[in-house]
Amino acid sequence: MTRRAVIAYWLIPAEPAHTFFHRVIDDLARRFDAPVFEPHVTLHVGADRADSAHATLAEAEREYTPIKLKPLGIQESAEFVKTLFVQFALTAELCHVKGIIRDAAQDSSQYDLKPHLSLLYNKLEPAVRRELAASIVVPFSQITFDRIKAVRCVSPTQSRADVESWRVIT
Repeated sequence: MTRRAVIAYWLIPAEPAHTFFHRVIDDLARRFDAPVFEPHVTLHVGADRADSAHATLAEAEREYTPIKLKPLGIQESAEFVKTLFVQFALTAELCHVKGIIRDAAQDSSQYDLKPHLSLLYNKLEPAVRRELAASIVVPFSQITFDRIKAVRCVSPTQSRADVESWRVIT
């Protein structure tokens, strides 16, 4: 698979969820020698055009209002960026926000929106992932996401170095 620089657009959880997820991510990163990152749900990934990212976010913010997502539980996978994650219900409102960003970016890139908030990026044995997934409880029935950020990253993200190279543009 070809790797390329991209701009990822993230939804950021509001307090108190932001602090809760940040603590979980920090704890897991420390325990499993993994990268630390900001809690987020990726809305769209498109062309690396930082010059248009500011305009894209300004346009999105004109139409965006905080949205609430329902966590469906903790899941795990062998995929590096989905080692351990909170899966969210896909909503029409979430799809609308993704469309606003895609249209504002004038970007035809296809990004399959499967809303999740990663808690750990690492390669772990399946039994360890399952045990971790069973041990974490999300104490919220709904989580409000009140900000959008644009982040330059490499796609696909495959390593700690990739995560540590992420740079917030706006």
